[in-house]
Amino acid sequence: MNTHVPTAWPGGEGAPVFDGHGMLELAQRITEPVRVVARRDGRMGLAAGGVMAPAPDGEVAVVGVLPALYPEWLGDRSFGRVHGVRFPYVAGEMARGISGTALVARMAEAEMLAFFGAGGLLPDEVERAVHEVRTHVGPRRNWGVNLLHTPVDTALEDRIADVLLRADVPMVSASAHLELTPAVVRCAASGLRRDREGRIVRRRAVFAKVSRLETAERFMLPAPAVLLRHLVEAGRLTEEEEALAAHVPVAEDVTVEGDSGGHTDGRPLLAVLPAVLALRERLAARRPVARPVRVGAAGGLGDPAAVAAAFALGAAYVVTGSVNQMAVEAGVCDDAKALLAQAGIADTALAPAADMFELGAQVQVLRRGTMFAGRAARLARMYRQYPSLEAIPAPEREKLEREVLGASVEAVWDWTRAYWTHRDTAEVGRAEKDPKHRMALVFQWYLGSSSRWAVTGNTTRRSDYQLWCSPAAGAFNEWTKGTFLAEPARRTVAQIALNLMQGAAVVTRIRQLRTHGVELPPHAGQYRPRPLR
Repeated sequence: MNTHVPTAWPGGEGAPVFDGHGMLELAQRITEPVRVVARRDGRMGLAAGGVMAPAPDGEVAVVGVLPALYPEWLGDRSFGRVHGVRFPYVAGEMARGISGTALVARMAEAEMLAFFGAGGLLPDEVERAVHEVRTHVGPRRNWGVNLLHTPVDTALEDRIADVLLRADVPMVSASAHLELTPAVVRCAASGLRRDREGRIVRRRAVFAKVSRLETAERFMLPAPAVLLRHLVEAGRLTEEEEALAAHVPVAEDVTVEGDSGGHTDGRPLLAVLPAVLALRERLAARRPVARPVRVGAAGGLGDPAAVAAAFALGAAYVVTGSVNQMAVEAGVCDDAKALLAQAGIADTALAPAADMFELGAQVQVLRRGTMFAGRAARLARMYRQYPSLEAIPAPEREKLEREVLGASVEAVWDWTRAYWTHRDTAEVGRAEKDPKHRMALVFQWYLGSSSRWAVTGNTTRRSDYQLWCSPAAGAFNEWTKGTFLAEPARRTVAQIALNLMQGAAVVTRIRQLRTHGVELPPHAGQYRPRPLR
């Protein structure tokens, strides 16, 4: 039963509420100001409105006022102004076009931001995707494309950068970089100019995903003079662009990536994000740049509480990944989405990364419902154990062909050789001279094909689907149980984003009230998804 103080409340906005249900109803009306009140017996309650005045009879005192709170106000307000979006929220890139043209266009239309996942695609495929996105979004510039670092094929990274610059892509997300590459610096510096007031204007925004302090520092500072000079001499930058690049950071949006489904060190966001924020402050004091760097958060963001925690840590914006792979617009087959919809928090495993197999890099993938993680781990063990394919004992090789590759080693090598003959003949020559490298390419065929099978829906290889995801997928499934977002057909990328942000704002308001001493029910912060606009 509601407990109301019988008094004429200032402004006629209604009496204070002291019971849990009544307070919870007021607490969740986040777009209205709310007063924190106290009775003479010390009991804390809430009242609607924002007037800081005592009740006439003195029975209740107003001890604080919380202003209206909107999801748009979480994070850094400059993010929306600079990038032309409503929310400090990004649907991050997922390789092989999983965050595809439909997803990117839908987010742009919803006044949000998404990056096309160009990783694993060839330049002509990326060029077609850029054209398709632009056809859908028109003059909007709140969208971008991923530039994935490819240390084993630096020429490919340069060619992708050529596509992005030639097509005037408005935003570029650099990921998996440990060092600055000419391709990244070109994307950051090309088109730099001064406006009439003398301010430096960027032609395109560059985001950078990092999980290490040393990498974050490289992106938060201007590009090295030696690298800029090299690009000028190669005709890739102008003298003016070189001069201006010395005064701006390579990236003005640096995303700290915690435990995720991409290339990551698996470090907890709670540890890395505060450290990168502190680094940002030290660098700004040591070497001021034209504009401050915003620091965002990614990895493990699968429910409102996690998103709210990222903002509470100081994130300027958030980047989601795994949850978007379950969206209607995501570029994986429905069969794969059904597997992801069954994922629990503990249903992931680490597996060798196809593009950096010989370097030992790993990605996080779905374990439940697919045998990919175990089979990929077997390939990594064999690569470490044997010097060549021929050195693998016959019984073990037969099991490899039957249980993992699904074809003979010779057949896989023929397919692999044909692929590299078309793409880069140097790889074929190297493999023919180096048996260990030939084995790596054969194993990479399986690792690369497994993600493609999940995209195209090759159900004959269903047990080999490689689906990149973190525990955020399981957290999302747990949060959405019994709600409209539990239905695959209603999991649009925009509804996922809107509900995560709305829920994060509710969680933030609940935490604010609790720090003021208001005792709310334990379930107060459990925002339930609902259709939003």
